[in-house]
Amino acid sequence: MQMRLTKLAAATAVLSALVVGPALADLMVPSLSYRTGPYAPNGIPYADGFADYFTLLNERDGGINGVKVNVVECETGYNTEKGVECYESTKGQGALVYHPLSTGITYQLIPKATADGIPVHSMGYGRTSAADGSVFEWIFNYPGTYWDAASIIVKHISDQEGGDLNGKKLALVYHNSAYGKEPIRTLEELAKKHGYELTLLPVDHPGQEQKSQWLQIRRDRPDYVIMWGWGVMNQVAVQEAANIRYPMDHFIGVWWSGSENDVVPAGAGADGYKAIAFHAPGTDFPLFDDLKKHVVDAGKAAGDGSHVGEVLYNRGMYAAITVAEAIRKAQEMHDTKDITPAQMRDGMENSVIDEARWAELGLPGYAPTIKVTCSNHGGPGLGAIQQWNAETKTWSLVTDFMEADREVVDALIKEDSEAYAKENNITPRDCAS
Repeated sequence: MQMRLTKLAAATAVLSALVVGPALADLMVPSLSYRTGPYAPNGIPYADGFADYFTLLNERDGGINGVKVNVVECETGYNTEKGVECYESTKGQGALVYHPLSTGITYQLIPKATADGIPVHSMGYGRTSAADGSVFEWIFNYPGTYWDAASIIVKHISDQEGGDLNGKKLALVYHNSAYGKEPIRTLEELAKKHGYELTLLPVDHPGQEQKSQWLQIRRDRPDYVIMWGWGVMNQVAVQEAANIRYPMDHFIGVWWSGSENDVVPAGAGADGYKAIAFHAPGTDFPLFDDLKKHVVDAGKAAGDGSHVGEVLYNRGMYAAITVAEAIRKAQEMHDTKDITPAQMRDGMENSVIDEARWAELGLPGYAPTIKVTCSNHGGPGLGAIQQWNAETKTWSLVTDFMEADREVVDALIKEDSEAYAKENNITPRDCAS
């Protein structure tokens, strides 16, 4: 009798396996994070937001279409060499897409990931000309590029000046790295177009020493200061600006220079500081109720929950949403839940997150529509200006989302991508077909 029951149980197990099929492997998404080093205060909330969104999908929904997401963190310390090591050590685990969170790492991964057939999403950073999908088939930087950001900041300044920048003086305080140098060419071209004078003020890593740059700003009195900073550089710059009583509403950072970490240390002195953004700040969206219930209160948050709703937490969450929506699209396009990196690339290239979908996700009015195509890996290229209120300790959007100067930016992208294709013997894809 015992032998018969054992055989019956075994037969039942085999039959169940035939009916249900083999268990699907988790969807593996690497997170090149930095929770240590001088850039950790910025890297931590971003990494928390990225991880927590996937935890929410796993806990609330059972994953994406029934397949759970496995976020594998690898510490880079914002170091390019370590970032490449993280890529090499994780790519063989079924990695679907890489978010390097570093322009330096992105530049190194572009040829590697392209050769390996794994997509890279340098979301709002990296090599701007990767927006040309006909040349950079595996690289994406939607929803906007650094050249978009530079253009929109100049547009906002122009609006503040009644549309006339002729004879005005602008200064760029920038991280002296590939990241910080990205907007220079665009700002120079826009200077030719609008007639403003541009001063370049590099700040060496990690950015704690800026006395000479701000002494020059005090002496030259530029009408506006633009900042391309990251980590401690941002908060030092804001404090230095406050020290020389530079008008904060004339001081505007890129979207990586506009977090709570950048302004809180300066106290009341940071009041009025501005930065560009490609999504809304804060927690006034239904999705955050689900995050609180299923992740934070359930003790499953990546961090201690204190960063929820901060700009960089929301940025990490935004990045995770783009990954999750591309996975859904890839699953739909290829009629399979267990997708490959190549299928993930297809999902990214056909991603659409419109106003209705943002609302379905519990984020109505959170961000503009994203639409990616074969030729356009850079997305809509829109940005709004947010401003810091030191009294309430909150960021608020003070403009609508604006379009970049496509005439200038697209010409620069075309020039740079064509040069890259020529240097690397790449025949651009025919996206028209």
